[in-house]
Amino acid sequence: MRHFVVVGGGQAGASLVAKLRSFGFDGNITLIGAESVPPYQRPPLSKAYLLGEMEEARLYLRPLEFYADQSITLRMGTRVVAIDAANKLLTLEGGEAVSYDALALTTGSHPRTLPAAIGGDLDGVYTVRDLQDADAMAPEFVDARSVLIIGGGYIGLEAAAVAAKKGLKVTLVEMASRILQRVACPETSDYFRALHAEHGVNICEGVGLDRLLGDGRVTGARLTDGTEIDVDFAIVGVGITPASILAESAGLTIDNGIATDIHGRTSDPHIWAAGDCASFEFGGARIRLESVGNAIDQAEVVAQNMMGGDVTYDAAPWFWSDQYDCKLQIAGLNTGYDTVYQRKGEHGGQSHWYYRAGQLIAVDAMNDPRDYMVGKRLIEGGKSPDPALIADPATDMKALLRA
Repeated sequence: MRHFVVVGGGQAGASLVAKLRSFGFDGNITLIGAESVPPYQRPPLSKAYLLGEMEEARLYLRPLEFYADQSITLRMGTRVVAIDAANKLLTLEGGEAVSYDALALTTGSHPRTLPAAIGGDLDGVYTVRDLQDADAMAPEFVDARSVLIIGGGYIGLEAAAVAAKKGLKVTLVEMASRILQRVACPETSDYFRALHAEHGVNICEGVGLDRLLGDGRVTGARLTDGTEIDVDFAIVGVGITPASILAESAGLTIDNGIATDIHGRTSDPHIWAAGDCASFEFGGARIRLESVGNAIDQAEVVAQNMMGGDVTYDAAPWFWSDQYDCKLQIAGLNTGYDTVYQRKGEHGGQSHWYYRAGQLIAVDAMNDPRDYMVGKRLIEGGKSPDPALIADPATDMKALLRA
């Protein structure tokens, strides 16, 4: 009986093993994860879970009974330390060997941390990536305390929103000239800067962290402009890197993560990859998509191909972020955009439509689910409406889908 092993207990790994069973694979399946808990949702960690609005059990993607019912062996709290690709063997921490017929790597990513030389190793300095991170920092969120958020991307802004809602004094520093500079247009940055200002968050753009201050525990920070501030704790949100060390040590090709072909196969014919750790060709470039949607969709394709299919992964990027009472929904990738058109929606919502050489490539929708869905379907259908129609509040958006 064939044995398929999936290494990585996140969204992609959980989706992959479930799809293998639903597609009819009747061999042995083992899911190995380094964390001691079953696969769970990560996005709520910096939102509802940190706010105390979601308990741990609700984070779990599936109840434990699901894995037993589907004859999927869960090995949580277990680390894989080596892959012997030639002999199709895994070595676990402690020395146990596990053989496989096909292997999928869904190892996810790691948060970037601050160097110890600038105080990154002080107590009271946190990242937000897993359940352990969220649990460790939760006691810090006490009314009237001061927190420094380092990084003005979505993780940093979400953490700032949680802290502000809990009554903390929040300072966020972003080294770039504006928040969200890497991922969004100036109009979207303006929207969220104003939103956070309304909630009392002090956003400092164009200034970075020189170093964190403190003896054993962080007590303050010196910024690159010489300003010093007192802080009770700090949260680092300066991006992530793909967890590809295990794959690299096994001799797999690494290119912005674990390089896969259009089917999700790595440079070894018996090893596959999906999720944050995997890179693939999209729009003439090799990219990684750090999103729940990609983890689910890519895992489904890999599951089919591990079983002998010939399915191409045709990515349809989508993302979201929750901050205060605003839900941001994003469809497409805005890489290389040259023009942005703003549309006012219903009930105070708005959306920003990205065009490149006349082609609609992405939409940011703030509290505007209708325009988000229209934009997503237009992008996936390769349709590019006249920008004048997009900007006109009188336009029947759904009619654009029929044009």
